[in-house]
Amino acid sequence: MSKLAIIVSGGKQYTVHPGQVIKVEKLSLEPGSEVNLETLLLADEASGEVQVGRPDLDNGVKAKVIEHGQAPKVRVVKYKNKTRYKKTLGHRQAFTKLEIAKW
Repeated sequence: MSKLAIIVSGGKQYTVHPGQVIKVEKLSLEPGSEVNLETLLLADEASGEVQVGRPDLDNGVKAKVIEHGQAPKVRVVKYKNKTRYKKTLGHRQAFTKLEIAKW
């Protein structure tokens, strides 16, 4: 049985393991710096002990910022027939890659 945790970052919940690399909403930190994700909802230790937070646990998850980037472009098209109206918009969401260290 491996270690497992459920964390919250940017309003989204992530299931993480130590050493895992995840993409979260952009954090304003430099690459190479450490971050403590304090909202820990559930921690499952390798020994089988499960800690459930109500609403969250006291300790957080430590992670290292690897890099910042942007997701692939998403195109949105508005179209109205019979009026020759067409508008195209694009969006690239910014993200931060984190490597989970420990909790």
